[in-house]
Amino acid sequence: MLTKPLSIIYQQSWLTREVPVDWRLANVTPIHKKGRKEDPGNYRPVGLTSVPGKFMEQIILSAITQHVQDNQVIRPSQHGFVKGRSCLTNLISFYDKMTCLVDEGKTVDVVYLDFSKAFDIVSHSILLEKVAAHGLDGHTLCWVKTGWLASPKELW
Repeated sequence: MLTKPLSIIYQQSWLTREVPVDWRLANVTPIHKKGRKEDPGNYRPVGLTSVPGKFMEQIILSAITQHVQDNQVIRPSQHGFVKGRSCLTNLISFYDKMTCLVDEGKTVDVVYLDFSKAFDIVSHSILLEKVAAHGLDGHTLCWVKTGWLASPKELW
């Protein structure tokens, strides 16, 4: 049974706020998307990472999700990356609000923005500061910093 050894490893990772290097290794394989196979631009990299590391990430994600829900960190208008919400629920909510305003005779101007790869350009330090301001504990913050936000090592 692997549960006891994994439990010890997870607890040590949590207490020391360190992520084992092996958990950040990724075996990257280029997968063909579409178009000519000779064109390198038609491939996307897919990284396979450590299974124990993925389990630990799920444990941390559950803790963060619970904290966010308990402390009402996410606004009701947030639909992306929220369980039970989607682009469709966002569209329905938006449509409902806009039709109410139009029915009241009000003018409505709409601007939609799409931030491509937005997470890739977010400052990790600012993100961590904002999450800390919402009361997420230091152990979780450090683990996120050294686990998720640290650059993974890629093996081709």
